[in-house]
Amino acid sequence: MERQFDIKNRLYILIKMIRYNLRIIFANRFIWFLIAALGFFLFFAIQTVYNGGSMSEEMVYSLLIFPGILLIFYPSVFGIQNDDDSRMLEILFGIPNYRYKVWLVRLVMIYTLVFVIIFLFSALASVLLYKINLLEMSYQLMYPIIFLGSMAFMFSTIVKNGNGTAVTMVLIGVALLILREDLMQGTQWDVFLNPFEIPNNLNEVIWIGIIRKNRIFMGIATLVFVLYGLFNLQKREKFV
Repeated sequence: MERQFDIKNRLYILIKMIRYNLRIIFANRFIWFLIAALGFFLFFAIQTVYNGGSMSEEMVYSLLIFPGILLIFYPSVFGIQNDDDSRMLEILFGIPNYRYKVWLVRLVMIYTLVFVIIFLFSALASVLLYKINLLEMSYQLMYPIIFLGSMAFMFSTIVKNGNGTAVTMVLIGVALLILREDLMQGTQWDVFLNPFEIPNNLNEVIWIGIIRKNRIFMGIATLVFVLYGLFNLQKREKFV
């Protein structure tokens, strides 16, 4: 009986901790970003159908990537500033191993939540637009989403201002899109590589190799971004 009570108590504390951190992460604006992401997805989906675009896994991936980036944008860009505005930053810096106990956990929570939402969006697209493999679609979408989210987190620890980080990420996003059109499209360095869009006259085995290298590149870069951001958070005097 005592053991059962202890498990319930731990579960209650865990749920409270998750809810508390989610409120801080999204600054009580989560519902609006969720509605905006869903609105963008439905708008572009309706536009595509209305214009007679052919539905495929390639098209569904293209329709879902922007809502995913929108969901990851706010918590990764404004997370540090939200802590500062709520006067929590000084308290958090007083916790031993701050980077591991607070922001690393938050990043995992953010990415997990975004994955769940992307999975639900994929299910909606599968019902309304085109039958797809939900897990495969969600898994592939998380590579660029986590890559850009981790990059934004890293820059937020460098710039230390939400608006400044937002401007930085927008400029980087525009630069990546320009480079994609001119140089990187269809290569292993293409951040927005669509794994379901097989180029014409390209051997399927070669294409699978490009996708694998692209995912390895983004995975390693994501790890570097997160570790560098966590390292920056140890420099207390630059934040408080």
